[in-house]
Amino acid sequence: MARQALTNGFLGGFMYVGLALVLLAYLPVAFLCRLVYRLLIRPFAAGEDLRGKVVLITGASSGIGEHLAYEYARKGACVALVARTEIALRAVAKTARELGAPDTLVVPADITDVDEAKRAVEETLAHFGKLNHLVANAGVWSSCFFEEITNVSAFQNVMDLNFWGAVYPTYFALPYLKASRGNIVVTASVAGRGPVARMSFYNASKAAVIRFYETLRAELGPHVRVTILMPGYVVSNLTMGKGVQKDGNVGFDEDARDINVGPLPVGRTETLAEVVVASVRRGDSYVTWPGWYWPFHMVMCAAPELVDCFSRAFYVSKSSDKDGDALSKKILMAVGGDKFYPKNIRSSQPQ
Repeated sequence: MARQALTNGFLGGFMYVGLALVLLAYLPVAFLCRLVYRLLIRPFAAGEDLRGKVVLITGASSGIGEHLAYEYARKGACVALVARTEIALRAVAKTARELGAPDTLVVPADITDVDEAKRAVEETLAHFGKLNHLVANAGVWSSCFFEEITNVSAFQNVMDLNFWGAVYPTYFALPYLKASRGNIVVTASVAGRGPVARMSFYNASKAAVIRFYETLRAELGPHVRVTILMPGYVVSNLTMGKGVQKDGNVGFDEDARDINVGPLPVGRTETLAEVVVASVRRGDSYVTWPGWYWPFHMVMCAAPELVDCFSRAFYVSKSSDKDGDALSKKILMAVGGDKFYPKNIRSSQPQ
């Protein structure tokens, strides 16, 4: 036993030293290459020509998916729009055509149902004859303390939509994306990298999305590009307060929104869409926007305990507080309450 422990200790030490040497050699070179790329190559790179390309977008009836459809349309792409609400999809399709999409297709479908996801891909192929980009964007938010949940089984819906709602259409679209050497674009979240209090199921679902598509990227290699979106707070159903409530029903809770978003800036969805499509055309692996969220990734890797402390201090109210509000909401109220948010998410509840 003593000899085995000594051997294990020696091997462990050898691995640490080896890893340190690899990082010391790799990091300066990688940093220099990225710097050269960003300063000398990226600004002049035209990127992929999207004219005539076919893009299937899930969760396209509102929010990020809607504005990604508009941005792809501006670049001359044909768009297949998938969501459960046909009326909203038809309105998005009309605007997309006005913005430059040569052709649009509306596919009402619930992509948490594997057969519906398959049908959405098949109808896209039947209509356009090809598929170049899959944008797996559909998702739902949830915000409440885990111990306050009254119907825990209902929160399976969060994983069903956020994770399986991306995986199912990816599975059926993959052969066609390989044939076109296309791109998978999937909407995760910065929350998938860190323990933001009150959002345990949402965080877990987005973390699963990130790790799944990172693995898929390794498996697919150069045959299909994978771009993972990790946005911070932007104007969407989430920042309007729509999500799975503690009883398992989907509804609006602006108080939960005020706590989780707090005084953090809320970005314009139109700007996010512009950044995302530009990044996808360049073949970027990750997109984080607004840009001030980028340091969060480094802090989470280097000092996760700081993120944990921040989450607890910012989002969990102290038992001694008379009003019970978390620090995030108290700061929000101090700087002007709901007037802090963009006009289109103040007391607004889309259908």
